[in-house]
Amino acid sequence: MPNIVEIAVNNDAFQTLVTAVKVAGLVEALQQPGPFTVFAPNDDAFGKLLPGTVDTLVQNVPQLQRILTYHVVAGRYPTAELQDVGMLTSLEGSPIPIRCGEPFEVKNATVVAADIEASNGIIHVIDTVILMG
Repeated sequence: MPNIVEIAVNNDAFQTLVTAVKVAGLVEALQQPGPFTVFAPNDDAFGKLLPGTVDTLVQNVPQLQRILTYHVVAGRYPTAELQDVGMLTSLEGSPIPIRCGEPFEVKNATVVAADIEASNGIIHVIDTVILMG
């Protein structure tokens, strides 16, 4: 079974995320055994950001790292286990609100594909880049 990074690299919907993870130097971390739960913004999610935001973040690696690690949680949380959680703490250290109703939401993002299994965790694809605060 592929790991989280391999799944992202082999999916055309994650090209911006893959580039950001490489620039931020997080590839090796996301290939560790984990397990991790990743709330992965697809390319459409990055497209919702203001023009120039991605370019600015690529030039500010510490900020990019903070944003990307805000999308990752230690532990494996499939949808069934998120039903009653309400809140998880990201690797960045900030809380992420979780609402497992219809729709399944992570902070201000809607989950568009859930429970993608990886050898080192699970991926939930989201339609918006989530930010701390």
